[in-house]
Amino acid sequence: MVSNDRVYRYSFASVYPHYIAKAEKKGRTKDEVDQIICWLTGYTREGFEAQLAKKSDLETFYAEAPRPNPARAGITGLICGIRVETIEEPLMREIRYLDKLIDELAKGKAMEKILRSPDSPPSVHPREGGDPGLSGRQDG
Repeated sequence: MVSNDRVYRYSFASVYPHYIAKAEKKGRTKDEVDQIICWLTGYTREGFEAQLAKKSDLETFYAEAPRPNPARAGITGLICGIRVETIEEPLMREIRYLDKLIDELAKGKAMEKILRSPDSPPSVHPREGGDPGLSGRQDG
């Protein structure tokens, strides 16, 4: 298993093409990936492109994020078999938030829901590895 320190040294520019490829393979776009990244981190398009150009590592990329979106705390669910909301290490949680959002994009979720728009109802994923009773449904 790769240590967290080693992961944090990966340049964001080296990981970014994988996010785009995953999205495009499922009929989504690079612009949608960029929109998600900017929503999550608060980077402007120009600021984001500057981070890519200077090949910032993941630690720097997230540390220099100008306005991490407070709504990111509402990102929940499984990523790589781990509940993203239970990841204790802050930087790994930030990385996994983005992984989760890109997964949602690739699964065809509407951008309004991915970006946790106030007008979109919260989504429930009862088959996401938890107890189906957690879906909010009441039987009987």
